[in-house]
Amino acid sequence: MINLTKIIAAVLVLLALALGGYAWLLSRQPPPPVVAAPSAAAAGKTAQAQTFRVVVAAKPLPAGRAIPPDALRVERLTINPAGAFQETAPLAGRVPVIDLGEGTPLVEGQLVSGLALRVGEGERAVAIKADEVMGVGHKVRPGDFVDVFLMLKSDGKDVDRSQARLLLSRKRVLAYGGASIDGMASGMDKNGSAQQQQQQQASRAEAARTAVLAVPVDDINRLTIAEYSGRLLLALRNPTDMSEPDPKLFAELPTALQPVPPKAGEARRPPLEGLDRAQAGVIAADFVTGGKPVNLRVPAAAAVAAAPAANAPARTGGSRGGLQVEVIRGDRSETINY
Repeated sequence: MINLTKIIAAVLVLLALALGGYAWLLSRQPPPPVVAAPSAAAAGKTAQAQTFRVVVAAKPLPAGRAIPPDALRVERLTINPAGAFQETAPLAGRVPVIDLGEGTPLVEGQLVSGLALRVGEGERAVAIKADEVMGVGHKVRPGDFVDVFLMLKSDGKDVDRSQARLLLSRKRVLAYGGASIDGMASGMDKNGSAQQQQQQQASRAEAARTAVLAVPVDDINRLTIAEYSGRLLLALRNPTDMSEPDPKLFAELPTALQPVPPKAGEARRPPLEGLDRAQAGVIAADFVTGGKPVNLRVPAAAAVAAAPAANAPARTGGSRGGLQVEVIRGDRSETINY
């Protein structure tokens, strides 16, 4: 029993010596290297490694002015704004809607877009009322060319004094109902099939209440008076038909505002055109008669009945003779004598 105890004690002593030697060996080894966390400066350099090509303003760009090509430059930025441009060529001639300072990135939302870009120099987009009859059975589409006819109904039952004439020739349709020439019609399903888009356009055309035309600015006065004085009718024409009436065959309408006469020694001023003529305006009576009295063929019976009245002395406060035209404005009717 004593020998067994001695043996166990000896084994424990040897095991303790072995463990102590192993601990001493571990203490002699160098500590493992400590991996330091990346600093903020290093993280910033990593983020700045990725840059984007962005077009910025090389000088201040005022709103409503076309952008010249030398007012743009391309810079490498750490941000890539939504709608930004990478090349300057598509931006030359575009118009900003707000003032842009030097160095400002240009994005699509800052530039004029939509139907205004489809209006030509000297033209204006004008909306007129439309219905199925006026709009050629709703077959008018944006991009078509139409002639605008005017129907004026005279007062009473005197059909001979009514008139219809061509008002504007070969005018471009910018929009009809919900469909627009700029391809941004409301409710357009851009992901749908062509057949679905055609069906949507047809449904919008059936409910069309307005038509937008590109009209020269000096013709807007006539179109405005015509719409409120009578009934307009659109006549659809082939776009390859370039025929138009010769304006030299007809006298120009007098203007509502008379231009200032030239001073002594000044040369005669040219006729009013463009915005100047649009500002001068026209009078409804001159628009109907062309500025001159209209000679109508009077039936024989009416001439005989009118003869005694012509020979009788004029009465004070008598009614003014001449042609009468009924002007309809909504639910009101007015008679114009001239």
